[in-house]
Amino acid sequence: MMKRNKLLKHLKKHGAFLLREGKKHSIFQKDLLKTQVPRHNEIVDELARKICKDIDIPFVR
Repeated sequence: MMKRNKLLKHLKKHGAFLLREGKKHSIFQKDLLKTQVPRHNEIVDELARKICKDIDIPFVR
């Protein structure tokens, strides 16, 4: 499990930015790639890996 804040810091460190806030998700963009990050306190590692893969950044534990 990974804390949401740690994942968000990792995304921003690698050039992703918050595009918009949805009802239950935050939408991040890097270049032309987009991904959704749920608003849970903890995010499962498999989902964090998928989020990183969606916007082509390395996964961090």
